[in-house]
Amino acid sequence: MNLIATTTSTPTLVLAVLLVTGCSSIGRTADPATYDKMSCAELNSALGENAIEISQTAITRGKVANTSVPRWLLGGSRVKTAVANRETARIDRLKQRQDAIGAVRARKCSRSVG
Repeated sequence: MNLIATTTSTPTLVLAVLLVTGCSSIGRTADPATYDKMSCAELNSALGENAIEISQTAITRGKVANTSVPRWLLGGSRVKTAVANRETARIDRLKQRQDAIGAVRARKCSRSVG
């Protein structure tokens, strides 16, 4: 185990961690019909949590994109591109969720000015 830990470079470890942690978030989509059942406070909370997820994913994507992959690491740049593309797709899904929550919130929680 020590041999593996001492001979592996930092970019390789970063990519491996990103691949493992990124896979844990796949498949976590919420049903848009559940937003109709939420209160305004729950919708506001969901929007905030979604915004945090978008920010964290964008930061991860930026770190991956700026990772320097050594030439001797075969397929390293291809993995880097694949991880960045997956994070971009996740951001797109999160933005769609944000739009869905925002639409329900605008419909249900609009204040009448009178």
